[in-house]
Amino acid sequence: MPHVLVAGKLHPSGIALLDQAPGVTYDYVEEVSEPSYASLIGKADGLVIRTQPLSAPTVDKAHNLRIVSRHGVGYDSVDLPALNKRGIALAVVGDVNSVSVAEHAMMLLLAAGKRTLRADRAVREKGWNWRNKLEASELAGKRLLILGYGRIGRHLARMAAGFSMEVEAYDPFLEKIGWPDGQVRPTCDLDTALGRADAISVHAPKGEMPLIGAHEFGLIKRGAVLINTARGGVVDEPALIEALRTGTLAAAGLDVFDEEPPTPDNPLLAMDQVILTPHIAGLTAECGERMAVSSVKNVLDFFESKIDPALVVNGAEIDGK
Repeated sequence: MPHVLVAGKLHPSGIALLDQAPGVTYDYVEEVSEPSYASLIGKADGLVIRTQPLSAPTVDKAHNLRIVSRHGVGYDSVDLPALNKRGIALAVVGDVNSVSVAEHAMMLLLAAGKRTLRADRAVREKGWNWRNKLEASELAGKRLLILGYGRIGRHLARMAAGFSMEVEAYDPFLEKIGWPDGQVRPTCDLDTALGRADAISVHAPKGEMPLIGAHEFGLIKRGAVLINTARGGVVDEPALIEALRTGTLAAAGLDVFDEEPPTPDNPLLAMDQVILTPHIAGLTAECGERMAVSSVKNVLDFFESKIDPALVVNGAEIDGK
């Protein structure tokens, strides 16, 4: 029977699935780091992993491993070529966190636009007259550009429309296969769209190069707001910092960073026009339970040869028997 390694703390509902699975044994390491689980990988047939790396050297130690199930939808911390070389399947949880991430992006958009951090400090630090600077701005009537119009982007578009925003979306993938019906204006010209956006929210996967870098910041309307709940590296962080310093961006809301957690000397930490959160957009109580259950279920379904092929991202053999 399969032996499963759970690397990283899971919601108890996910562990309960393992407890209830006949004949399944497991190791459970709550710490989220690669060294914490690497010594146990050798006897694992299946791996449920949080956000910590899974590197090629660790894969080399995984002599029995047949399925890796990510507790989430991204897998840039996993060495995919190493898994492919061994024919090890990599699964993700599918659409379990899109509402949570979209809500978080909307919250950051509001908090950045309203300068919530500065407003809070004005009350706590006897700076009441800050209010007379009129720094806070309204969302109604402003143009929101959504970069990446998948499930998260579509949820955000509906929320933003509820605030009477005009919504535009850029997504090269949809340009090829066709745009869904919806309340957004599609664009294939990112440069032009950046120049007319009052706010930008990033929901695109990480590529070899940043989607938003120095060139793009040079095109953005002065005083715009940028939100990133996607991945560190999708936006060029040094260029973002410079855009904030020069006022090209009036404010930002960031849930992801090049280095997580950011180092104490990261200039973003000293900027009170920037709202920072610790990569928690998809970590609501409700979503945490859904991800735990789905990631464990992917492993159990794999060994029963009934995993949803749409959740296996690398084309590996999915007959786990």
